[in-house]
Amino acid sequence: MTAPETAGPRARTALRTQAPVVGVVAVGGGAGATARYAASLWWPDPAHGFPWTILWVNVVGCAVIGVFMVVVTEVRTAHPLVRPFFGTGVLGGFTTFSTYAVGIRDLLDAGEVGTGLAYLAVTPLAALAAVWAAASATRRVLIRRQP
Repeated sequence: MTAPETAGPRARTALRTQAPVVGVVAVGGGAGATARYAASLWWPDPAHGFPWTILWVNVVGCAVIGVFMVVVTEVRTAHPLVRPFFGTGVLGGFTTFSTYAVGIRDLLDAGEVGTGLAYLAVTPLAALAAVWAAASATRRVLIRRQP
């Protein structure tokens, strides 16, 4: 087994080629996280109530990634930095597993076991349904329009 290269020309070349990707992911992630935070300020959830805002943020983000991935992989060729910027950065920053997990913990700690377990189950099911439905609908609409 050999140790990974941490210095030298090959390591510097790899860093140089990946720097733009890291940069666009960081910028996109900041934009997505800002949008998620803005949503939580605009539509605050009641204390110990069902965390509707983060549920909808995750569902909408998954629907958007379903549309986006069909467009950039099946319909159009995108610039190589579009997927890291928008898919990983913006939508990765917008959707949130960590806030979802903290919301579950907070509900359980507050004695809202039923609400916490409902949130635990509903979020991944709704998110998966959203990405599947959005990708399927986008495929039907856009592929049908191609000559």
